[in-house]
Amino acid sequence: MLKYPILFSIMVFPTAVLAQSSDLEATCKTVAKNFFLSDGLAIGTVQSFPELKPPGVRMTYSTRPGAAAADMSDTFECEFEKADKPHNLVKFCVSSTCYVPNDGDAERKRHFEEMRILLQRSEK
Repeated sequence: MLKYPILFSIMVFPTAVLAQSSDLEATCKTVAKNFFLSDGLAIGTVQSFPELKPPGVRMTYSTRPGAAAADMSDTFECEFEKADKPHNLVKFCVSSTCYVPNDGDAERKRHFEEMRILLQRSEK
């Protein structure tokens, strides 16, 4: 009886891994590094969802050099217009603060536009 759930999880696990998108992940890492102005940003666990509308990425990070992935609890999330390049940034969140193009807060709106422009430059 126990072997059926184990067999099912073995069959499903590779499918879940294959659904990840290294391209979307790399793009979100670029947004995060630009936001924090750091090439040395430590990235922990990364999950991407190219099949969602809009496609997105969620990852843990640390601004401390050499931080272990298990110790990272801060999150960075990106949403894109599409899974293929150019991805076109739609939204990004740093922990619980989100940045969108139509934000009522002028500073958050400007930060979003900065990241969108830097991403467009890097995807050319």
